[in-house]
Amino acid sequence: MKLQRTRSQARILNLLTTLNRAVSAQDIYVELRNLDQSMGLATVYRALEALKLEGVVQVRTLTNGESLYSGVQRDQHHLTCLNCGESIPIDECPVHQLENELQDSHQFKIYYHTLEFFGLCDRCAVASDTETADSTTHQ
Repeated sequence: MKLQRTRSQARILNLLTTLNRAVSAQDIYVELRNLDQSMGLATVYRALEALKLEGVVQVRTLTNGESLYSGVQRDQHHLTCLNCGESIPIDECPVHQLENELQDSHQFKIYYHTLEFFGLCDRCAVASDTETADSTTHQ
């Protein structure tokens, strides 16, 4: 049985659908205020948690600890730089078959999955290599 959504949950879900990108709870709070649909920040967090548990909102935590929320439309995959925090979306998904197998073998309803690889982007890798070279020549 599907639970009845609160007005706050409906507004947030509608906003996430309209924005069509991942945003922080703070961004949602500001966007709703700009649309004259303001609600308290604590209410935003409670509504996001309920929508996440319902399986209609997914959350992704960045390297700085910030959580980004989006409507569940498709699985998300990223290459994330540990230095500058840049997050590059990738379209390939090597785990769809595994997801199906896990659902069957564990009788577990999967709403979505995320796949994240952490490392250094090309700019930060070059800067890191330069810093390493500079430190070894000055010893």
